Amino acid sequence: MVSRQQTEPGTAAPEDAKVLTKQRGRPRSFDRETALEKAILAFWEHGYEATSVSDLTRVMGIGAPSLYAAFGDKRSLFDEVVREYGTKYGSFGERALAEEPTARGAVERMLREAAVEYTDPGHPHGCLVIHAATNCTSPEVEESLRERRNANIAVFESRIKAGIAAGELPADTDPAALARYTGAIIQGMSQQARDGATREELEALAELAMAVWPRSAVNPVRSSVNPARS
Repeated sequence: MVSRQQTEPGTAAPEDAKVLTKQRGRPRSFDRETALEKAILAFWEHGYEATSVSDLTRVMGIGAPSLYAAFGDKRSLFDEVVREYGTKYGSFGERALAEEPTARGAVERMLREAAVEYTDPGHPHGCLVIHAATNCTSPEVEESLRERRNANIAVFESRIKAGIAAGELPADTDPAALARYTGAIIQGMSQQARDGATREELEALAELAMAVWPRSAVNPVRSSVNPARS
């Protein structure tokens, strides 16, 4: 009779320990970056509430245990999706505000690039941060997205205030109202892109939106000669 190696109660036999070690050290059978990109597109297309865990596992090509192990729960995955979306797709506004020398030039560039990005046929139309909140019944998610949108408006206001201080905008410009107007335009462009507006239509809208912006605080020097009499 072959005797078995005795083990302490509550401990695993050597053979079991090897299996556990192998399971814990097993590499992922999927590419995390690719799976995350597919999750971005799913949430972008359908919003947070309408995208179920089963939808995510299907489009990401992984099982629920793998999803939870790699990304946490649905909310944790969505938080990572929003951050990645902001870096990969939504950074055009931040770049425009940082790179353009004037507030007007920055906003004009941002709106024109939004027209391109929001209608790009390579991904869902509009803005994920704006669309994902539609019909959302999860208060924490709704609040998180609202904070992001309000943070954008605060950035617009800060840039406008800097423009006023620099003399590029009239001193009586209302920075809060102008910032909220800018936010309303870009949010509206997102929804219109979802409704089928073309790039050209959104570019025309951006041009009209900029017509409302105040002009430079410095008035051009006018000639004292009346052209009609010369």
